[in-house]
Amino acid sequence: MISKSGPRAKKIVLAYSGGLDTSIILKWLLTDYGAEEVIAFCADVGQAEELDGLEAKALKTGASKCHILDLKEEFVRDFVFPAIRANAVYEGQYLLGTALARPVIAKSLAEVALQEGADAIAHGATGKGNDQVRFELTAMALAPKLKTVAPWREWDFSSRTELIEYAQKRGVPIPVTAAKPYSMDRNLLHISFEGGILEDPWAAPAEDMFVLTVSPEKAPDKPTEIEIAFERGDAKAINGQALSPAALLARLNQLAGANGVGRLDLVESRFVGMKSRGVYETPGGTVLHLAHRALESLTLDREVLSLKESYQGRYAAMVYNGFWFAPERVALQALIDHTQANVTGDVRLKLYKGGLWVTGRRSPKSLYSEAYATFEKDEVYNQADAGGFIRCQGLRLIIGAGVK
Repeated sequence: MISKSGPRAKKIVLAYSGGLDTSIILKWLLTDYGAEEVIAFCADVGQAEELDGLEAKALKTGASKCHILDLKEEFVRDFVFPAIRANAVYEGQYLLGTALARPVIAKSLAEVALQEGADAIAHGATGKGNDQVRFELTAMALAPKLKTVAPWREWDFSSRTELIEYAQKRGVPIPVTAAKPYSMDRNLLHISFEGGILEDPWAAPAEDMFVLTVSPEKAPDKPTEIEIAFERGDAKAINGQALSPAALLARLNQLAGANGVGRLDLVESRFVGMKSRGVYETPGGTVLHLAHRALESLTLDREVLSLKESYQGRYAAMVYNGFWFAPERVALQALIDHTQANVTGDVRLKLYKGGLWVTGRRSPKSLYSEAYATFEKDEVYNQADAGGFIRCQGLRLIIGAGVK
């Protein structure tokens, strides 16, 4: 089969997960597309047991090599933590678990392709989704001479049901069956579920689908209380124990997941235009977002906080739409990181049966002054001053009322 997008690439590095799509893509690139060599690339961003036997499977399916790189620390340190500092939440709900993983994967994918002397990269993202944009914009920014092969935009398959049939005919082992047809994507920040039975936004997700979290009903009857220490906007320790970024997020996943914290069922707006229903588990990320915002409330100047909040939605959209390496995201990150100089201190939280509450916050850089805020007698604030302040604030209202 000749590529619909131009001359065929001869040597391709495939972003390979061992899942349904990329298992078939590996075989298809060699037998239908006509590539001379396909190298499998897998980024370990926290898929856990999903990586077991991956290299053997890739080689058996036809890959000439299989690179598996441990990117967990880089993922959390250089992608998750900057987004936490930005309080990035897409459409007010989604904590960007997949969107943040794609640029770190695509970055290393491009690097391996250049090292191997490949003329193309390939990915398993569909022509309907966001990931195709994230992979390809990253490649354009970092390795613009590499060609991209996107099989979902080229082959004749039109559904995952057809892929399952193709795999069965070609003897390609796959982890998805018709009885359990939703897709799952896992990394250290979250697990996402979509497709199949979840395409009906009225259908409730089955309880046995969840991996990182117990149901709130089955969570312990006793609350769990934790303290997170931050330095310049980044979490550094849990309950006094210093941890690396990846280890810290993994520990929060355990603590929050055991208490049923971090489940989300939403309908989001894809970059290409349609709505999509997804179910997510983001236990540790949910805790980090709430804790970071609590510490900012104590340490950021009011106008700085307001300015930062005005850009948070735009930052989240940049990440969601695949523009991590675009100059506007980099510039905005510099502004955000400047605001984090004093976001240092501790936040105490309570986790209980799916609920999450901040119960305390403290900082050596705190802007909270009990001397000014107290309802008791104080020696620093003249309450009579508020009268003139209010009259000045209301002057335009008085003038406007006169005109009416």
